[in-house]
Amino acid sequence: MSGKDTTGMAAGLLAAVCFGHFLNDGIGSIIPAALPILRDAHGLSFAEVGLITLVVQVTSSLLQPVVGLATDRRPTRYALALGMCFTLLGLLLLGRAASFGAILAAVALIGCGSAVFHPESARIAQHAAGGRKGFAQAIFQVGGNAGMAVGPLAAAFVVVPYGQASIAWFAPAAAFAACLFVWVGREGFSLEARAAGQSRRENTSASVGLGLSKRALAVFFAILLLLMFSKQVYIATLQNFFTFYLIDAFGLGVDDAQYALFGFLLMSALGTVAGGPLTDRFGRRIVILWSILGAAPFALALPWAGLSGVIVLALIVSFIMSSAFTAILVWALDAAPARIGMVSGLFFGLSFGMGGLATVIFGLAADHFGLQQTFAAASVLPLMGLAAFALPADGTRRRA
Repeated sequence: MSGKDTTGMAAGLLAAVCFGHFLNDGIGSIIPAALPILRDAHGLSFAEVGLITLVVQVTSSLLQPVVGLATDRRPTRYALALGMCFTLLGLLLLGRAASFGAILAAVALIGCGSAVFHPESARIAQHAAGGRKGFAQAIFQVGGNAGMAVGPLAAAFVVVPYGQASIAWFAPAAAFAACLFVWVGREGFSLEARAAGQSRRENTSASVGLGLSKRALAVFFAILLLLMFSKQVYIATLQNFFTFYLIDAFGLGVDDAQYALFGFLLMSALGTVAGGPLTDRFGRRIVILWSILGAAPFALALPWAGLSGVIVLALIVSFIMSSAFTAILVWALDAAPARIGMVSGLFFGLSFGMGGLATVIFGLAADHFGLQQTFAAASVLPLMGLAAFALPADGTRRRA
């Protein structure tokens, strides 16, 4: 089947978007991985560390739905490449930043790049999927998760030995990504135009999905956003303070802590891969329940375990909870097929923004009460997965 056949999966374009996601999120993950280096270099408190994350995440959160809504109305062929140029500038500035204000400005630029990337690339992945939306979104997501897993390794092998200035060495990767996105944007724009023409010829309605009333649809989205909140806030808390906890509580070296963070992010990528087939096999509602509520016992035990136990439990939680995102996103996109950019921007943006806000709140808590008590307080968040029982039956379970 042709890679440009609108009735089937555009495999080449999907692979390029996946690789672009790898580059984008790999670059972005250098920030949390480099936080211990920035803390030591500038004498930052935990609250200031949390504020760095808040700036990059909230920048993404505020802009992503706006970008998605704008491109829903007027698709822009080279938006992805332009967004990566913001990331390129942010990397160059972060490598040379001599003050806390300059650091915040640099991560804000990187956040702007991510704000443009995610809704636009999710739209292209959706149109490239053919009839396999869950699988396509899982492939797209695993590119980002794999990129995030590379960040700690990059920090361990480059930023730790060579310092803050070495962050700018990743600028060529951003430049390459910008060039790749020129082609991706052009091909995706053409594919979307053909899909829109086919939809008009078939006279299909794209205003409301799932056969729900407007009120039921609003409740449905509220539940999905609540579930996203519980998942992302807990994962963001672990991700951003995991290395500090291992270093401060157990005396682990910075390099070894980065390897543990790499394992945490790698398990997140593997969980995302597993989430696609599991969703196809068992249905979205069951996967969301298992992914969020099923992680609760491990999350509750984590703050009270020893070094080995903390690492093992964190890896288990990362794998289990990461399988939910694809199911949540695809379900939301099916519910509003005419608003792919806005919906993907909303869910990606909220996942970034809520995680960033959580790092500030839990950073303040860690300064006053310690990281163990902070992790103990955050460990109740997966219990919010009980809300998934209120979701409608999705009817996606594969029949024998």
